[in-house]
Amino acid sequence: MRALSLFLSIAVLSLSCACGQSQTSTTDPKYVFENPAPHTPVVLPDEVEFASSPKNIILLIGDGMGVAQVYSALTANQGQLNLVHMKNVGFSQTQSADNYTTDSAAGGTALATGQRVKNGVVAMDENGNPVKSILYLSEENNKATGLVSTSAITHATPASFIAHQPSREMYEAIAADFVGSGIDIFIGGGRNNFAKRKDGRNLLEELQNLNYKVFNSLEEAASEDSAPMAILTADEHNPSYPERGDMLPDATNKAIEVLKNNENGFFLMVEGSRIDWGGHANNISEVVLETLDFDRAIGVALAFAAENKETLVIVTADHETGGLTIDKGDISKGKVSAKFASTDHTAVMVPVFAYGPGAELFGGILKNTDIFNNMVKAFSFEPVAAE
Repeated sequence: MRALSLFLSIAVLSLSCACGQSQTSTTDPKYVFENPAPHTPVVLPDEVEFASSPKNIILLIGDGMGVAQVYSALTANQGQLNLVHMKNVGFSQTQSADNYTTDSAAGGTALATGQRVKNGVVAMDENGNPVKSILYLSEENNKATGLVSTSAITHATPASFIAHQPSREMYEAIAADFVGSGIDIFIGGGRNNFAKRKDGRNLLEELQNLNYKVFNSLEEAASEDSAPMAILTADEHNPSYPERGDMLPDATNKAIEVLKNNENGFFLMVEGSRIDWGGHANNISEVVLETLDFDRAIGVALAFAAENKETLVIVTADHETGGLTIDKGDISKGKVSAKFASTDHTAVMVPVFAYGPGAELFGGILKNTDIFNNMVKAFSFEPVAAE
């Protein structure tokens, strides 16, 4: 805890000194947030005897989540987060193949495939060839696979793990890539990209013909625990927190409950999408609420990992959004005051946290592509050629 607090304090101090716009108000909820209901982190054993290597990996991506976003959430939750349990901490350099400042398509692709591609491109190299993700490598090694997102499941970050398209905007083409992918469970918004398409295809029917159970809500799927399964919880994106309720932690738990039935293990990616949206809107209340909800999903993953002992949990981001700085706060009151330097992505490094067998691979300063390479190493898969 002491090391993590020092790490966050130093990083946030350096960000604060970089200066943002002076738009902070003492009352405007866009710039000042006081948490009315802090959540209690899960209780984990002080010591866990993990397996020598992971059978399962859960990768949680906080879209747009930089160090300042983490520290604003830690402050708002009165000094407590599930993230505090994750003692292996590092930084990820986020640039893409053609830009010092990445976007979610290139950022997601780097994490998913170990390849840096141009901004806007989903898992395709400069010659238009598909690049293989950790999800497909896991399938080739007989592991179960899953994706969870609060956004449309066809949005850039989840798409990077399963689709291959020249543009992140090709949502219907991305949805078509799910059909025949072999994924065991996916949960998120984006129903219209599967069912109300310009080409007239009904991908939900096609999935059902491939023995997928298709649901419109987590409640509908409550009694089902066998793969394959598609749970499309919104026509487009799920609403922001708290309007969407417990969707993200519940979806994380649902995916784990389904995937753990595979005796060879599983790979699961979980995205907290709307931290990024709060950054674009320069809205500290949205940033904090979304980061806190993401932390609840992290708690679900950590609780499973501590009990299972064969699961590596990794938390990181594709990039930072908003150039967030923290100029005032009160941990005892859960109050944080913020400034933003941008309404877009920034190029700063983002944090990496890890827990479980193989966690030691994720400390220090890493390239975003190292996340993929170290997952491959942790799983003892055949090495993939470096970029």
